[in-house]
Amino acid sequence: MKEKNVKLNILGKTSKLIIFCLLLYVFLISNSFAVMYRFSGGPSGGNYHYYARAIAKIANNNKIGVKVEASGGSIENIQKVDNGIAQFAIAYSGHVFHAMNGTLKGDSNKYKNVLVLGYLYGAPAQLVVRKKSKITSAKQMAGLKIGVGNKGSGAAATSELFFKELGIWDKLEVLFIGYKQTAEAFNKNRIDALWFFTGFPNPSISKAAKKNDIYMINTYNDAESAGMLKKYPYFSKIVIPANTYKGVTEDTNTFEDSTLLISSNVVSNEDIYKMLTIIYSTEGIKYLSKYHESTKTISINDGLSGVVTPLHPGAKKFWKEKGILK
Repeated sequence: MKEKNVKLNILGKTSKLIIFCLLLYVFLISNSFAVMYRFSGGPSGGNYHYYARAIAKIANNNKIGVKVEASGGSIENIQKVDNGIAQFAIAYSGHVFHAMNGTLKGDSNKYKNVLVLGYLYGAPAQLVVRKKSKITSAKQMAGLKIGVGNKGSGAAATSELFFKELGIWDKLEVLFIGYKQTAEAFNKNRIDALWFFTGFPNPSISKAAKKNDIYMINTYNDAESAGMLKKYPYFSKIVIPANTYKGVTEDTNTFEDSTLLISSNVVSNEDIYKMLTIIYSTEGIKYLSKYHESTKTISINDGLSGVVTPLHPGAKKFWKEKGILK
């Protein structure tokens, strides 16, 4: 009987020790970050997705808690940051500009809680058709079926703006689907064209180019002739080099918007400053470069490229110290 009581005693102590260790583990995990920020990323297969994951990884490794969540893209990200659903996101400079001024399409709200942290990369328009179509200008695309990105994404919004300026938006059969789904539909001959608004090379376009003879349309000439670039000054010219994609052997002139890292005004100045210090360090840029080739354009000198809206106070401090903001 005595032996049995000793065994029960030992088992009781063991159980208590196990429970204590489990509780301690849960406590340590739940308190590993003082704050857990939400980062609204983007659709699968797009650059937003890659950047969000990479930035979150860098932040978490440096004791800033960041959790990535999927989204439809730029405009949805701005809305989420403004209403507090997310604290960090990625968005196009033009959309941030229109959101702050209440001039987003069908949305007169003024999103004043959204602040800019810095420039990540240029997002050029990439308009792809099959070479056998003989189409060389977007103005010739009336009647075609085209994938333009998810609803609420910057790609979709910019496609509508572009094609409306050319006068053919209502003459297209538009599908609001993500980059990965767009490329798959193109490969299966379900659509005639791809519209992407993202850094290059894009993996989904690369896949499409491997299975099809593609042609990239010179969207810069179309946009300039329509007066679009004067009307929307945050757009600028960029050249996609020859051989970026299989079969595209000549440079392609197009236009781009700047892709920005944005945050809510509730994020502390200290965390913003720390995050920018990490991202724009030599080590941070090197880490980002593992995720996508477009990160090669990230530099301190270009940190405010395309920024036309207010910066977060923590970002102001960072960029002033780097000599970029006067």
